[in-house]
Amino acid sequence: MSPKPVIAIIGRPNVGKSTLFNRLTGRRTALVSDMPGLTRDRREGEAELAGHAVMLVDTAGLEEAKRGSIAERMRQQSEAALKEADLVLFLLDAREGVTPSDKVFAQLVRASGQPVIVVANKCEGRAGEEGFYAAYKLGFGEPVAISAEHGEGLGELVSDMLAALGLSATAAREKPEEDEADAGPGLARPIRVAIVGRPNAGKSTLVNAYLGSERMITGPEPGLTRDAVASDLEWSGRKVRIFDTAGLRRKAKVSDAAEKLGASDAIRAINFAEVVVLLVDAERPLEHQDLTIGDLVTQEGRALVIAVNKWDLMEDRQKLEKELRATLAQRLSQVPGVALVPISALSGRGLDRLAKAVLDAYDAWNRRIPTAALNRWLEEALSRHAAPAVSGRRVKIRYMTQASARPPTFVAFCSRPEELPKSYIRYLSNSLREAFDLPGVPLRLNLRKGENPYAKHKQ
Repeated sequence: MSPKPVIAIIGRPNVGKSTLFNRLTGRRTALVSDMPGLTRDRREGEAELAGHAVMLVDTAGLEEAKRGSIAERMRQQSEAALKEADLVLFLLDAREGVTPSDKVFAQLVRASGQPVIVVANKCEGRAGEEGFYAAYKLGFGEPVAISAEHGEGLGELVSDMLAALGLSATAAREKPEEDEADAGPGLARPIRVAIVGRPNAGKSTLVNAYLGSERMITGPEPGLTRDAVASDLEWSGRKVRIFDTAGLRRKAKVSDAAEKLGASDAIRAINFAEVVVLLVDAERPLEHQDLTIGDLVTQEGRALVIAVNKWDLMEDRQKLEKELRATLAQRLSQVPGVALVPISALSGRGLDRLAKAVLDAYDAWNRRIPTAALNRWLEEALSRHAAPAVSGRRVKIRYMTQASARPPTFVAFCSRPEELPKSYIRYLSNSLREAFDLPGVPLRLNLRKGENPYAKHKQ
C-alpha cells in the first residue's frame, strides 16, 4: 500500500460520484450537475479521514460503450483507476435500485480483487429504501446508506473506509516535514500551472506527454475535457501541479450546459494558478479568442507562457514565429517579452523548453528587488529620460519601493502623480522589466503623492 492509500470512487454515470468526492475532500473541485457523463477524466484530491491522509480518485461513469467511442475511453480511465486503488467505493443510486449495468460493473469491480464498499447514495427519505436493500444482492456485504448531497451517513462511511484500509480512527496526522510558510517558493508546495486555450488545441495531449501516460482522454472531438484536472509531477527537481482545463471559447458560442460549467472551471483554474500556459494551435495561431484569454490571465495577475502546438506540421516556421512575436508585441503589450515556445505535444518536442519557460516565469513572478537597487535604477532611468514638465513644472519622482510580489508590484512617490503621462509610466515599466529581468509577467506600478517616506528616518 502506498504512503497515502488510494480510494477510487466507481459507479455508473450520475450516481453522485463527484458530489461524494467534493464532500470527502471538503472542496468543490469536481464539477457537479444532473447531466450524466459530466466527469470524463480521473480527478485526484487529498482528503483527511480521522487524521489519516488519503488520496481520493473521482472517475468517469462506467458505461457499456462502442469501441473507439468517447464513452469507451472514459471507461478505460475508470478501469485504470480501479487497478491502482487500495480501496473501491462502488456507488449506486438507491432511488433507481440495482440496475443491470450495476450488476455488470459489479463483476468488473469483483475481478479487480480490491477491497470494496458498496455505497447506496441518495438514501434521503423513503425513496431509496428498496434500492438500499437490493444492494445486498451484489455480494459485497452490507452497503452503507448515504446522501452525498446532504452530507448524511458520511460518518459511518468514513469508519468503514478506515476499517477496510486497516487504519485506526484515533491516529493523528503526522506533521509535514517542512512548513510551507517557511519554505522558499516552489519548495514545499507545488507550483500551480494551468493549461488553457481554445477547444482541441491539444491541452490533454500535452499533459499526457508530461505524465508519460494516457491519463487524460484525448481525441479529435473538441471539448473532451470538461473540468480542471490536477496532476502532480516534477520539473528540474521542483514540484509542479498541472491543471488540464476545458477549452475556452467565446460566450456566444457556449451553449452546451456541460461546456458552460467547464468554461467556468477553466477560469477558476486561472484564478488559483500561479503560471498559466496558453496553448495555441499553430495551424490557427493567436486568434482573437487566444488573445482574449491571454489578456484575462494578465488581468488576474498571473505569469503567462505561450506554447504553440503542432509546430512540426508547419513549413515556414521562421516566418511564422516572427509573425507571432509581432502580434504578441502589439496585442499583448502589457506583458512584453512573454515566452513563446514552439512544441509538439504529440511527439514530445519542445517540452523541456516549455517546462523551463514555466519555471523562469514563476521565478520572475515571485521576484523581489532590494529597495537600494530599485532606487539606483530609478536614478539612472530619470537621468536617461527625465519626467516631463506639465504646465511649466516638472513632475518629480523621489523614491520607489516594491510593495509586493506575485505579481511584482511597485510604488513610486512623486510630486503630482495625476499629471504623469501614461507614456512615461510605460517607459518606466519597460525599463524596470529590462533592468531586473521581468519578462512575461504582469507588472504593477502605482504612483502616490508624497516625499520619500523613509527620508526623515534616514536623517
